[in-house]
Amino acid sequence: MSPSPLSYKDAGVDIDAGDALVERIKPLAKKTLREGVLAGIGGFGALFEVPKRYREPVLVSGTDGVGTKLRLAFEWNMHDTVGIDLVAMSVNDVLVQGAEPLFFLDYFACGKLDVEVAAAVVGGIARGCELSGCALIGGETAEMPGMYPQGEYDLAGFAVGAVEKSKILSGADVKAGDIVLGLASSGVHSNGFSLVRKCIERAAGTLPATLDGQAFRDAIMAPTRLYVKSVLALLAMHPVKALAHITGGGLLENIPRVLPDGTAAHLKKGSWPRTELFAWLQSTAAIDDHEMNRTFNNGIGMVVVVDPSIAGAAAAMLREAGETVHVIGAIAPRGAGASVVIA
Repeated sequence: MSPSPLSYKDAGVDIDAGDALVERIKPLAKKTLREGVLAGIGGFGALFEVPKRYREPVLVSGTDGVGTKLRLAFEWNMHDTVGIDLVAMSVNDVLVQGAEPLFFLDYFACGKLDVEVAAAVVGGIARGCELSGCALIGGETAEMPGMYPQGEYDLAGFAVGAVEKSKILSGADVKAGDIVLGLASSGVHSNGFSLVRKCIERAAGTLPATLDGQAFRDAIMAPTRLYVKSVLALLAMHPVKALAHITGGGLLENIPRVLPDGTAAHLKKGSWPRTELFAWLQSTAAIDDHEMNRTFNNGIGMVVVVDPSIAGAAAAMLREAGETVHVIGAIAPRGAGASVVIA
C-alpha cells in the first residue's frame, strides 16, 4: 500500500499564509518609499541607487535584534511596537557615523505563521522606517516548524545608510572642554530586558499600576526612540564632533567608543531627570548606580558632543525638532581614572 501524499502544509508550512502576509506588507512598505528605491518587496533582491546628491558616498551598515523584550511581547500580546524597536536599534547606530539611513530589511522567523501577529510586527517596522526616513525595501519571513514554541518568533533587522566621506563622524576632533548633550530616551528601549523581566518576576503581585503617567506595561514596552530626523537636521547645520547611541553597556560603555585616547566624559549626576521607571527598576533590582549606568540607558538614549561655542544653538535646534535635551557634562583630559565619570 503506497503512503498517503504529504504536502508542505502537512509538514507545518503554510505557503498561502505566507502569501497573505506579503500582500499585507506591500502597502505598508509602499508608505516608506523614498528616492533611490528601484525595486523592493516581492523580488529576489531589493534594488537601491545611492542618491546622486552624494559626491563621495560611504555606505554604513548596521544589524540588530530586539532581544528578550520579545518575551514580554509574547506574554502580554503586545506586538505592534517591537518593529519600531527593531528599526531603531539599527538606524540609530548608523546615524552615529553621521550617516543618513537609506533602506532597511527585516527577518521574521517563527514556528507557525500567525498572519495577524506578523502583520502587527511588520506594521511597526514600517512605522519605524517612516519615522526615520528610510525605505522598507525587503525582508524574509521564515516559517520553521519545530524551531520555535507556539506563539513565539524572532526578529533581526539590517539597515544601510550613506555619508559623505568627508563628513564621517569618528570622534577624532573631540577635546577637553567640549560639551556633552544628552537626548532623552523614551524608556528602557531594547537593552537590559533580561534584568527587567527578573524585576517583574520579583515584584509579581505588587507591580505599580503606572509609571511616568503611563500604564505599567506601556511604560515597559515603550518603543526605542528614533533620533534620525532631528540629528540629521542638526548635522546639516552645525559641526557635531561625536554621537553615541546608548544601548547595551549604558552610558559607561558606549560613550568611550567615540572618545579619542586621553579624553574622558565627566557627566554631572542629576543633570537629567530621574524617571519613575528607572527608579522602580533600580529599587526592585537592588543595584547600585554603577550597575544601573552600565545596564540601562538610564534616561539618555543618544549623546551629542559639540564645541561649547555652539552648544546652546545645537540644544535649541534639537528641542525645536522635538527632542528633550539636557547638558549632562563635558569632556576632560583623562588621567588614571575611568573614561566616563558620573559625579
